[in-house]
Amino acid sequence: MVDMLRVGVITSTHGLNGEVKVFPTTDDPARFKKLKTVYLEKGKDRICHEVESVRFFKQMVIVKFKGLDKIEDVQQLRQVSVLVTRDQAVPLEEGEYFIADLLDLEVRTEEGEVLGRMKDVLQTGANDVYVVETENGGELLIPAIDECRRGVDLEAGVMVVHLLKGLRE
Repeated sequence: MVDMLRVGVITSTHGLNGEVKVFPTTDDPARFKKLKTVYLEKGKDRICHEVESVRFFKQMVIVKFKGLDKIEDVQQLRQVSVLVTRDQAVPLEEGEYFIADLLDLEVRTEEGEVLGRMKDVLQTGANDVYVVETENGGELLIPAIDECRRGVDLEAGVMVVHLLKGLRE
């Protein structure tokens, strides 16, 4: 399991006073209001910043970090990920998982056949879709529904699925 979770990506500066526009990658952008500190990840560097203020504009979150008071202080933050520690994460319901925890899991059928590794999770309107990279480099798309997902063991690094008829073709 990962220790940090991405909740957004800084897209640009906002105004002249050190604010940035953040594209939220969380299901609940309102959670930014409760954040006191975040980590900004650029390359391999992670720097902790205190959140001074948060407001919302259209689909974006406008964030001001304490001590970054001029546009020059934040210009280099474009395309930087905004991370939170796992203890700051939104509590999950039973059977829910963070996408970051599902990536790279081995995906097997109920019969034990290894289908491949979890490459991505597509978020669609109706339900998420698991993208499994198969051994031969292809992709298998599996709907993230209870009928298909039979079990997830994060400790063992395995997801067990039931393939509905027609999914393999």
